[in-house]
Amino acid sequence: MLSKEVRSELLQIVGDKYFMDTENELYAYSYDSTPLFQSMPDAVVMPGSTEEIAAILKIANARRIPIVPRGSGTNLCGGTVPVEGGIVMNTNRLNKIREIDQDNLTASFGPGVITADLHAAVERLGLFYPPDPGSMRISTMGGNVAECAGGMRGLKYGVTKDYIMGLELVLPTGEILHVGGKNAKDVAGYDLTKLMVGSEGTLAVVSNITAKLLPLPETKRTMVAYYRSLTDAARTVQRVIAAKIIPATMEFLDQATMKVVEDFARIGLPCDMQAMLLIEQDGMEAQVERDIMRIEEIAYQEGAVEVRLAQTTDEANKLMAARRAALSALSRVKPTTILEDATVPRAHLAEMTEQVNVIAKKYNVQICTFGHAGDGNLHPTCMTDERDKEEIHRVEKAFEEIFHAAIKLGGTITGEHGVGIAKAGYLELKVGEAGIDLMKRIKAAFDPNGIMNPGKIFAKSDRRRVVVSKCECGHDETQHKHDDSKQSV
Repeated sequence: MLSKEVRSELLQIVGDKYFMDTENELYAYSYDSTPLFQSMPDAVVMPGSTEEIAAILKIANARRIPIVPRGSGTNLCGGTVPVEGGIVMNTNRLNKIREIDQDNLTASFGPGVITADLHAAVERLGLFYPPDPGSMRISTMGGNVAECAGGMRGLKYGVTKDYIMGLELVLPTGEILHVGGKNAKDVAGYDLTKLMVGSEGTLAVVSNITAKLLPLPETKRTMVAYYRSLTDAARTVQRVIAAKIIPATMEFLDQATMKVVEDFARIGLPCDMQAMLLIEQDGMEAQVERDIMRIEEIAYQEGAVEVRLAQTTDEANKLMAARRAALSALSRVKPTTILEDATVPRAHLAEMTEQVNVIAKKYNVQICTFGHAGDGNLHPTCMTDERDKEEIHRVEKAFEEIFHAAIKLGGTITGEHGVGIAKAGYLELKVGEAGIDLMKRIKAAFDPNGIMNPGKIFAKSDRRRVVVSKCECGHDETQHKHDDSKQSV
């Protein structure tokens, strides 16, 4: 609990309207979109300027009070759960697009800007911000920067780190720092901009963002291919890339996911198929048409039973919407949905999917797999019930094996969701002991008092996904009904 003195100082900075510490208010910030994690903060503040952020951080740093930066809380790694209490700093008031610079093809905006709003604003001017996380209608750009969000267009266009050119940061000491900018070339010292993207709020608070924009593609076409074999679908992905065709989107759904999505969206998916690829290409019209025709040819050569081109924009939008609805559809099956994002090289896509199925059977758990086939980023998703502790234990063992399987295939434990709490115990599998030590030293250089989002990225024990603490009302998370519908990825 915050002292009266600290509470008074925070109220003076943000005012009554933007300071919260009642039980109900705190409860709303005790969890995010990651299931099974919860911990109560001591207060929530909503600063309205960089200067207010700096003033809050000075108070927290002097008194060693944890600070948890937060946007909409749509992350899937427990990244905004205040595991050590302290102050949740919600930056959603900083939601202005300050500039769209059409000469330099950049945009400057606050961390509270909704991702889809940025898309709409720049597209009205014939420009394009490619990263498209599934939560884009809710997620904020500050959160996208914190987690280095990806999305379905990652194969062709990359992820958040590929578009962030400059940042305004507030260090734990309250110092305001500007890194990067609009320059297309800038190698003046260490690249602190890239370091911040994906740092999960553990180093500083982002108060302004400058992002690179592209010209809006002239046209796009959408197609879907159905397969009786996971291997055939995976081989199609490999051959398309080998043919030097890079689709804007190349998504994969296994049969179990297709069945649930069809039950949810009713768009006529053939659920007797073992897999489907959803492919979108954009660019100059003539090139797009050539690419689509070649992809269709490759798909049939590799065993596709049917390839269908969307004939209208509405049909294409329905197909893409069905893919984006995958997690929402799966969330209807059981009370708790745990989604991960193990990533492997494309050549091992089929092998990894088959490994997931074998592991699911071994532990008798229900796992559906979908994801970004073009970049090898799979989302094995387990439908379970957090009240069944024995089943949850089996789920945890299954995911542990899945992470080990991904590493053995040359992959990683997370492609876009981040480490947070959920994967802190597995990070050493990927980066090794020396990597963990180096990251901790970087953290200490930015945040010597350890106030920035403590308990994230670095594991403190062998505990995996658990309820972190109880609410003040004495109930743990399993006894509350949350309104935390998950966003598709």
